[in-house]
Amino acid sequence: MQELHEVLKSIDGLIGGAQWFAYLLLFTGVFFTIYLKFPQIRYFRHAIKIVKGKFDKSDDEGDTSHFQALATALSGTVGTGNIAGVALAVYLGGPAALFWMLVTAAVGMTTKFVEVTLSHKYREKTADGTIAGGPMYYMKNADFNFFGKKLNFKWMAVLFAIATVFSSFGTGNLPQINSISNSVLATFGVDRWVTGSVLAVLLSLVIIGGIKRIAKVTERLVPAMAAIYLIGALSVILFNYENIIPSIISIFSDIFTGTAASGGFLGSALIFAFNKGVGRGLFSNEAGQGSAPIAHAAAKAHEPVSEGMVAILEPFIDTIVICTITGLVLLSSGVWNEKHINVFQNTDTHILSRVYDENNKVDVDQLFNYLNYNEPIELFSGQLEVKEGEITNDLSVIHARSIAEDVVVLKDEAPFTGNIEVNEGNLIDPNNEYQLEGKSLVHSAPLTTIAFTKSFFGEFGQYIVSIGLLLFAFSTAISWSYYGDRAMTFLFGPKSVIYYRLFYVAGFFVASFVDTTIIWTFAGITIALMTLPNLIGILFLRKEMKSTVNKYWDDFKQEYPNEKTPN
Repeated sequence: MQELHEVLKSIDGLIGGAQWFAYLLLFTGVFFTIYLKFPQIRYFRHAIKIVKGKFDKSDDEGDTSHFQALATALSGTVGTGNIAGVALAVYLGGPAALFWMLVTAAVGMTTKFVEVTLSHKYREKTADGTIAGGPMYYMKNADFNFFGKKLNFKWMAVLFAIATVFSSFGTGNLPQINSISNSVLATFGVDRWVTGSVLAVLLSLVIIGGIKRIAKVTERLVPAMAAIYLIGALSVILFNYENIIPSIISIFSDIFTGTAASGGFLGSALIFAFNKGVGRGLFSNEAGQGSAPIAHAAAKAHEPVSEGMVAILEPFIDTIVICTITGLVLLSSGVWNEKHINVFQNTDTHILSRVYDENNKVDVDQLFNYLNYNEPIELFSGQLEVKEGEITNDLSVIHARSIAEDVVVLKDEAPFTGNIEVNEGNLIDPNNEYQLEGKSLVHSAPLTTIAFTKSFFGEFGQYIVSIGLLLFAFSTAISWSYYGDRAMTFLFGPKSVIYYRLFYVAGFFVASFVDTTIIWTFAGITIALMTLPNLIGILFLRKEMKSTVNKYWDDFKQEYPNEKTPN
């Protein structure tokens, strides 16, 4: 399994994990923003009117309302990325990374507008009477011309649909329930298989009812979970009100320089903050991935552009609003650059050959270059000498990009005495016998959890994060079941859906108590295999997109002559 994981990491590093992938996503968003003259700004107010149902018609064809489609799409994107992803971005890139997340969301609003409009335009009614749509349908049905030569993109449609099925497990299913069960175990002491059993039953009751039941659940679940999370977040921000202005300033002050060392944080270079902010922003809102168009395709509408405008609101709510609030929670509480007692992860741990002092500028500069530019540093190799849990060698331990303090080595949950082999900074521990604990930076959901305790709720704030994770991750699993459902319908027809749903629920249960580390890496590959054909497709259809938007406004002005229009 370890060898397979290394192979998958290598593949992911060539596509989804490569820098060019983030640049392609940004380029697509920036291109359409300019090409369509900033629709995320000009059409924003109009999009709100559409969601409210102001222009609905009784004979509009579809399975859900505009709001239900938006809620379903949001339930797929508002999840662990908003809680853990923001914390990971700030931990890696400092406050400046949050700025690049917001920039990514701003251009992502246009990407969502384009992909949803085109997917909605080519949606179909299936044999069972339900509406099916998504990028695979425009790839199959649209006319793609390259210098007068017609191209066949049906093979890309099949690739996208297959990747969507696998990604529904790798993104929306297995890691989500694993996060839920681990969080519930840590906070409430409930066994993981119990959590998995209960939620698997609830999941089956929701998804068996199809999109109409999914939409009814998500339109209630999304506002409820957002309200719970926002109450907890605002209690942190207001409790630390004196840090609000400095926190906002810190987001913008270092965007072109990177973030300097501060507290336990050893600093972040501009390019590092940029890459991590962009990467986390894309993970959070899924703009360009092609998942949201599948949800929006079911919306009742007599033409596609109006639903595309509804999709503009999605990255705004998901990233610009919720992720900004999470960022302010982390910054105002001050926990992002503080060291906290935690259990060290081997992959985040490096043992250096000498003692480093974070108050020594020379040492900090050397560590900065090592962490940001992969410049060589002398790593320890040899025998790590441990007496009653304390390391007696003169060296430093780096964990979570910080110099660890008060490090204790445990074996069988007791202080260890003896020697441990170390090779180039890594413990030789094939059987996972040893455990290191101490004070270091923390990241992802644990960092957000700590931040939520710095509020009016005190230690009870951690329960808000646990409940938020549960609701966010569960709603993501619901939405992704529908994405996989529509992909199976495209590939094998409506009769295949029941078998997919059975596997989806079974996988959801099993993943509640098994390690899914390899699944996260596999998910990165399938996300890239969804995104690449989708981006290529919408770029080829740029002229059709512009003409479709222009026709929408021409028709709208004739039908609603008294309405002010931005076009």
